[in-house]
Order: sequence, then C-alpha cells, then structure tokens
Amino acid sequence: MARVGGDEFVLVLSDHYRVSTVISLLERVLNEIRRPVTLAGREFQICASLGVAMFPDDGEDAQTLLKHADIAMYAAKKRGRNTFQFFIHDLNRVADERLNLEAAMRIALERDEFSLHYQPKVDASYRIVGVEALARWTHHELGVIGPDRFIAVAEESGLIMPLTLAILRQAFNAARAWNEGRAVPLLIAVNLSPLLFLGDDVVERVAAVLDEAGLPASQVELEITETVFLGDGTRAVSILAEFKALGFRLAMDDFGTGYSSLSYLRRFPLDIIKIDRSLVTGLEQEEEVAMIARAAISLGKSLHKTVVAEGVENLPQFDYLRRYGCDEFQGYLLSRPLPAEQLTALLEGGGTIEL
Repeated sequence: MARVGGDEFVLVLSDHYRVSTVISLLERVLNEIRRPVTLAGREFQICASLGVAMFPDDGEDAQTLLKHADIAMYAAKKRGRNTFQFFIHDLNRVADERLNLEAAMRIALERDEFSLHYQPKVDASYRIVGVEALARWTHHELGVIGPDRFIAVAEESGLIMPLTLAILRQAFNAARAWNEGRAVPLLIAVNLSPLLFLGDDVVERVAAVLDEAGLPASQVELEITETVFLGDGTRAVSILAEFKALGFRLAMDDFGTGYSSLSYLRRFPLDIIKIDRSLVTGLEQEEEVAMIARAAISLGKSLHKTVVAEGVENLPQFDYLRRYGCDEFQGYLLSRPLPAEQLTALLEGGGTIEL
C-alpha cells in the first residue's frame, strides 16, 4: 500500500489473483472506507473511487499499469463514485480524446473561440424580459462540441474559471448594448459552476468583468445549483451573500430535482427559482407531474420568489403554468437559443414572441 500524492493511493497485489478474488477484495476495501469516522464530535463518511489494472493484460511494467489504473479510477468517478472500475482498452481511447479536448480548449480560450447563444425568457404576455447565456464551441477540426462535453472537461482540468470569465465577458457586453435606451432593462442570466466556489476570488473576478463591461449588477442573474452547498455549505452561502451585497440577482437552477432544495431556500434569500424541465415535461398528460409543478410554483410564490419554468415545449404546458401563477417561461415553444444578432433583431422588432 502506498500514497502516491494528494488523495491518491495505490494497492499492489503481488500474487496471481483471479478477477473474482480481486472484486471481493475491492468490495472489502470500499466497505472499510465507508465506515463512519468521528472527528470533534461530528460524524463523517468517506467514499473512494477505485481503478484496477491487471498484469499482464493491462500492462507489463509498473508505469503502464499505474497509468491504466488511473484511467480506470476516473471512469469509476464518472459512474458516480464510491465504486470500482476495471481498465478496458476503450477507456484508453476515451482518455486520449479527453486530453486532446483539453488541449484544444486551452488554445480556444487563448484565441477567444467560444461564442454565446441566448435563450429568451418571457412573461405571461410573451414579452421578453430576460435571456440566458449559453456557451457554444465550434472547433475547426472537431466540429460542434456540445457544452455537456466541454464544460465537464473544463471542470476536471481547472479551466472552468477562464472559461466562465470568457463567457461572462461576452454576456455582459451584449447585455450592456441591448439595455442602452431601454426603459425596462433586459436581465442576463449566466450559470456558475459549483467548482468556482472552491476558489478564494470568484466574487472579485466576476465583479471585475462586470466593471469592465460597465453593466449594473442588478441586470445580472447568477444561476446556481444546490450542489454548490454540498461541500462547505457555510462558505457557499457566504460567497453568495457577497454577490447579493453587490446587487446581483440570484437564481436556484434545476429546482425540484435535488434532495434538499427546501432547506437552501430557507438558508439563503434567493430571488428566483427555476423549475426544472423534468417537472414541466408531461404535466399536460400526467396528473402527478402537474401536482408537483403546482406545488413548486406555490412554494416559490409563498416565499416571494420569481418563479421561472424551464423546458416549456407546447402551449398546454404554457397555459397550465401561467394559470397557476408562474412568472416567466423558457423553452423551445417560445424560442431556441439564438445568436446575438438574431436576438438583437427580435428585440428591435418589438421584443415579444409570436406563437
């Protein structure tokens, strides 16, 4: 048993173990690690992700075996952690693709190759009241790369902060241009990765980009998910309080999907809750889905929050949500995400959505 750095350890089995024996041992290791640990009167639970490389099939020297075990470990993390994964050669291909994507991202950030599309949010009268900024990336060789791929790589590689700042810079500059001369400002919503809350200077860096753009903080909505609280919840609340003090509006994204959204609404005075699309899809057909959507709207209204429904895809959904008091709506029924030029034309044409 050896510690190779940080929170990574290596267990070497020197005998010729069968796969079944290795699985039994891995399960024993996970069970031992899962046992609660008491520190200063508080109980903690630890989990581990285990990657396994077998000699000689997965490598004939220590360096190759360690590399392949490491690749398998990251695959175990992606499966949900607290589990194990044997190395398979397809994982090697996936790892190489990820490294290539990370290298391409670094170059793309240097060259400012990321762009934004903007999805309108409308009120009950179909008037555009805000937009959500969504990152897009088209690589000259790799083609269109979806945000589900490149944002995950950015989070894993430490590129999430420079990527976020690049997105904010574009979004804030666009919002400033749209709001010149508008009687009622258009609110720009941007997502913040939970990993940004691990740093010490996220508030200062976001505020610096805002000052550079010359946009009031009151015209910006910062969207977070409840996972920002899963690490150091007290610290996350403190950081959000700093954003709030600067004038930013705060939104809880994906509301209704997590296990503790209610406690977070109580702990922090959020301005907006965004009902997750899973509570909208099918509500016109399934009474249970409709009941949950109604309850989410009722809760938000009773707490004096602005309630936004995501994933609105047809008119029956829109009418139902509007009837029960939803304030704003976002989804393909109203508009797909648009390039800045198309959104500008839409705003200049009256700023309402025609169905």
